[in-house]
Amino acid sequence: MGTANAGAAANPENATTVLFNPAGMSQLSGTNISFGAAVLDIDAEAKEGAEARRNLPGPAPIMADGTRGGDIADPAILPNLYLTHEVSESIDVGFGVHAPYGLAADYEDDFVGRYFADETELTAIAFTPSVSVSNGQGLSMGVGLNVIYAEGRLTRYQDLAGRIYQTASEQAQLGGASPQQADQIARQAVSAAQDPYADIEGDDIAVTFRVGFLYELTDRTQLGLTAQTGTELNLKGDAEIRNFPVPGQPGMSTTLSEKVEVPLAIPESATFGIRHQLLDDVTILAGATYARWSRFEELDIYSREGGNGQISSISGDPITHVTEKWKNTWQFNLGSVWQATPQWALKAGYAWDESPVDQYLTARIPSSDRHWLTLGAQWKDAQSGWAVDAAVGTLLFTDDPSFIERNYQHENPDQVARLSNGAEDPSYYSAEYDLSAWSAAIEVSKSF
Repeated sequence: MGTANAGAAANPENATTVLFNPAGMSQLSGTNISFGAAVLDIDAEAKEGAEARRNLPGPAPIMADGTRGGDIADPAILPNLYLTHEVSESIDVGFGVHAPYGLAADYEDDFVGRYFADETELTAIAFTPSVSVSNGQGLSMGVGLNVIYAEGRLTRYQDLAGRIYQTASEQAQLGGASPQQADQIARQAVSAAQDPYADIEGDDIAVTFRVGFLYELTDRTQLGLTAQTGTELNLKGDAEIRNFPVPGQPGMSTTLSEKVEVPLAIPESATFGIRHQLLDDVTILAGATYARWSRFEELDIYSREGGNGQISSISGDPITHVTEKWKNTWQFNLGSVWQATPQWALKAGYAWDESPVDQYLTARIPSSDRHWLTLGAQWKDAQSGWAVDAAVGTLLFTDDPSFIERNYQHENPDQVARLSNGAEDPSYYSAEYDLSAWSAAIEVSKSF
């Protein structure tokens, strides 16, 4: 973090090279262990003016009441552990445990956009066995597996305004109310109704592969290249809708449940890094990462009961659809290390980090491109083999994302969804977000 990950693929300082470039293990002697944790605190909150319309068609809309949802992200602590061992002069092995991906957002219960998002959570942990081989002439190659266990949760409130309005209006007119009176009665029924709450949870295990190369171009310059395959997680679990009204029994509600799965695409990526010793006490680092996030086209929840479960028999299959259509991204990094004394090194870094969220921004992931500025320091005692790294960083978002989220069709993901009567779904959530973030990390390393 101290160098904003600049040149990480070409700078094997300690056992963390298992993650950044397994080929770097060939430059570590003996046995090495690194462990630590990072904390990430993102402040994300909708600004004044956030609003949502409910799914009642017609010229007189019903707007959702509620708040802006508060700060949606709590601080996250991300631990890690890495180990490498020199088997012979040309072969090294390693193992790592880390969090490769993650997401957490939670709105207050009275959030105005609660029909689009409430809680979003993805927790992933990867176990990474690796091996590297060196030709003894400056070229090394490493390969590794990422065995990823992931679990996720998606929640939101269900918008039944259109159904409640139609039922209440028909009953009022059958009772002799005029169309104007029936409209007023139906709107009051919508306001008084309790919203059903949908809760989906699931987990899965997947595997990705990483290969890396490290080449000593000169005694001062080193190049690194790594590539990682993509995969698809199928988070299998259960869906529940609580407080769902019982048809024909006013005031009565029930809980619907069904076995479901949520496919989630994980992208391929490639990283290039360079490390150059400019002066005896100054090293500069640079790098670039390309990730194929365009694999993530939609966030869908599918029935595992053949579309005949309690929920899918009402809503269809997929049970819900969210158009994502993320884009491929670049990250560029630049950093430097100043060896101020034999024990102390000072670090600084900058990264341009492109957001994959493009045209279809959502309340679950309100994001934009960001600049990453970092500072770090390292204390190292060559005699004992102990080293401690610490770093802090801040994320500066290029703009405050502003968007209108709609419900879209699964078959035609660019087209707005239709209601059961064929009318276009008029519901939407509109907001602008204020985003900021900071991070800090500490890593302890030991060579034996």
